[in-house]
Amino acid sequence: MKPMNEREALLWKVQAYEFACIEVGLFLNTNPNDKTALAYFKQYRDMKHQLESEFTKRFGPLTAGHMDNDLSTWRWIENPWPWEIGREV
Repeated sequence: MKPMNEREALLWKVQAYEFACIEVGLFLNTNPNDKTALAYFKQYRDMKHQLESEFTKRFGPLTAGHMDNDLSTWRWIENPWPWEIGREV
């Protein structure tokens, strides 16, 4: 399945880095002193945060936790829900 647009492509990248962080995090649960795994986790966590920031600036918050400091409106609900991406609603 290919991304339909820039928003979806960037979201897929965020999800890929999140997956990598979860997987290496599971490994680190049983190997907490593995320097290579710790460096890998930090690298992918930092890239994920950078992509989340870019996504939020361009397309709005990914989660309620990504909302900016302007809480005059609840912008979180203005974006398509995950199951709506790739189809018109």
